[in-house]
Amino acid sequence: MKITVLGGGLSPERDVSKKSASLIANALLRKGHTVALVDLYDGIENDQPLDSVFRTGTAEEFTFDIPENEPDLDAVIAAHGGRKEWVGPRVIEICKASDAVFLGLHGSHGENGQVQAVLDAYGIKYTGCNYLGCAIAMNKDLSKALIKGAGYKTATWITGPAEDISSERIMRKIGLPCVVKPIECGSSCGVSVVKTEEELQKAIDLAASYKQLLLVEQFIKGREITVGVIDGKALPIIEIVPHEGFYDYKNKYQAGLTDHICPARLTPEQTKRAQELAERFFSILRMDSYGRIDMIYSEDEDEFYFIEANNLPGMTNTSLVPDAAREAGIEYDDLVEMIVMAAGRR
Repeated sequence: MKITVLGGGLSPERDVSKKSASLIANALLRKGHTVALVDLYDGIENDQPLDSVFRTGTAEEFTFDIPENEPDLDAVIAAHGGRKEWVGPRVIEICKASDAVFLGLHGSHGENGQVQAVLDAYGIKYTGCNYLGCAIAMNKDLSKALIKGAGYKTATWITGPAEDISSERIMRKIGLPCVVKPIECGSSCGVSVVKTEEELQKAIDLAASYKQLLLVEQFIKGREITVGVIDGKALPIIEIVPHEGFYDYKNKYQAGLTDHICPARLTPEQTKRAQELAERFFSILRMDSYGRIDMIYSEDEDEFYFIEANNLPGMTNTSLVPDAAREAGIEYDDLVEMIVMAAGRR
């Protein structure tokens, strides 16, 4: 197949996406496909022949290392002459010239359904969740409301613009400890776990810097688990154990800072229950193709709490879905090809 892998983009997860896209492109090359690796925001030079963007063979692999800190998006925009349009030059053109597009994107645009809707409008086949499922899953307020409305457990929360989220309101409605986050970011961008009242304003300011609505939720004490779902079926469960702190941006993408315990340390009954919940949440949120459901297991209550859903989960060498697939006997290259072949049948 002739495949364009889209990565990068103009979100705080730009670097994570570039890493995922590079590894995805390499896997597809090893599988014998013809591959173009394109940054959604950067696009392609106007005078570059499209055929020259595509590559075959594995003589020279794509490489990208994720820096410890999130990218400076203002600097990225400045380097492109101040252009704020998030679909770069000729991106649609090369996507139309492909048999399928593998979305190695993360964060806004990539996961909120906008890219998917654009590709749908052009009749372009793509990997991952449909645009409606993306829009629902990416919005943490909406996804929690749907899960709670269906009768399942999720932490008590409030949401609103930063100017409406005061320390006083948080203390009155949620209490401490709590978690403060932007409503439509992934990779733990802008997330703070707050334990004292003195930390609240700093956490609010950090989340507000992402220029989105904020969500503040009760901190649920327990073990963090995640369940990959492919075509509606749950993969083996991973328990996430950072060496220190919580599962933030640094602990997610710097190798060796977090343990992924797979299968998770759950009883067979608990494992079955968590996998069934993940499959139900996947369906309730109108997701399809593949994704990941994050939960907290409260040992005190013997209950699983929904945290959030990921409709384009990471595909880096420290990412969770590839780890879970490997436990199920699916190697990375086979997983990538399985996903893109499903897009080709869409």
